[in-house]
Amino acid sequence: MTPDSGPVLLAISRAAIARTLGAQAEAREDAHWLADPGATFVTLKKKGELRGCIGSLEARRPLLQDVKSNAVAAAFRDPRFPPVAWGELDEVTVEVSLLSPMSSIEFASEEDAITQLRPFEDGVVLVHAGTRTTFLPQVWEDLPHPAEFLRQLKRKAGLPADFWVGDLRLFRYSVWKWSETAPSRSNFS
Repeated sequence: MTPDSGPVLLAISRAAIARTLGAQAEAREDAHWLADPGATFVTLKKKGELRGCIGSLEARRPLLQDVKSNAVAAAFRDPRFPPVAWGELDEVTVEVSLLSPMSSIEFASEEDAITQLRPFEDGVVLVHAGTRTTFLPQVWEDLPHPAEFLRQLKRKAGLPADFWVGDLRLFRYSVWKWSETAPSRSNFS
């Protein structure tokens, strides 16, 4: 990554959303590092509230393709929200998180797992019986206590908050995160 990586990824994300809405939008896509494999999450917010968030946990395609695909999915295919409308585009801020590779968290018990979580640093993936879910490190802002963070992650996976079995697996990752400070006024046609 370079110092200008964040603004490049943000511009690519916003342009991909605008193009999907039918606008002619350009963003710089010629940086050599965009061809490297990358895993991203794109988060959209409107007036500070979540408006969409979709991403990839593993780098399986070029970063350029990943961030564009996740931006479009966050805007139009997050099942929690209706698709972003053209009139909303100037009200939405974009955040891009670039994920590091995941590493396994080895633990002997739930209490041991909780003590190993690093608040405000770890993104956490929970895997159990074919279900895989995650919280980005940004979720620590709303759930700063490791025990509650893990309880809510289990609930997100459709499990009871007090659920615990020996074959449950946890993984951690970190992110590089860039956010627009205010909605970008689109000069797309």
